[in-house]
Amino acid sequence: MTDMLETRPSLLLRIRDARDSRSWDQFVELYTPLLYRFALKQGLQNADAEDITQEVLTAVSHAIGRLEYDPQQGKFRSWLFTIARNKIANQRLKRKTHPAGSGDSGMHAALQNHPAPTSEEEALWEREYEQRLFQWAAEQVRALFQPETWQAFWSTAVEDQPVAQVAQKLGISVGAVYIAKSRVLARMKDKIQELGDR
Repeated sequence: MTDMLETRPSLLLRIRDARDSRSWDQFVELYTPLLYRFALKQGLQNADAEDITQEVLTAVSHAIGRLEYDPQQGKFRSWLFTIARNKIANQRLKRKTHPAGSGDSGMHAALQNHPAPTSEEEALWEREYEQRLFQWAAEQVRALFQPETWQAFWSTAVEDQPVAQVAQKLGISVGAVYIAKSRVLARMKDKIQELGDR
């Protein structure tokens, strides 16, 4: 019970500790599907999307110890988007020119000349991020609820079924459906706030 009352540091702070493999595993679990789907939606093939995902995670692991995260200066997901977008641009450059990137000034100049992100790209990133965050939070909290409570939440919040219909199907009151939905959403919100990127 005391664990529930303690304020937990955000995931972003916890992954800075190289010894905290559990937090890094949680980070990878959360962000791998997001990065992979984003790369696919940018037109990359499966293998390339997997490579980009690994490259981004590697870049984060190398930089996170130096990252001074200040939510006032921007969101972590914006930084992650920039890394992902640059890795994808680099991948496209490699395909065009075939030689491996050397890190020389020519490669740097090519990346610098890459056009700024379009509002469409940013909107896609935000949609993918929000969708993945919701899925992850749902996975994290599902086991904390009775099947009936979960079904009431899922049917109304995700499947958008009418509350009265769900109540009748589950044999519970309309009020109980609203309470179930509220409880699950509150727990998901708490889980998301642990990440510290809101």
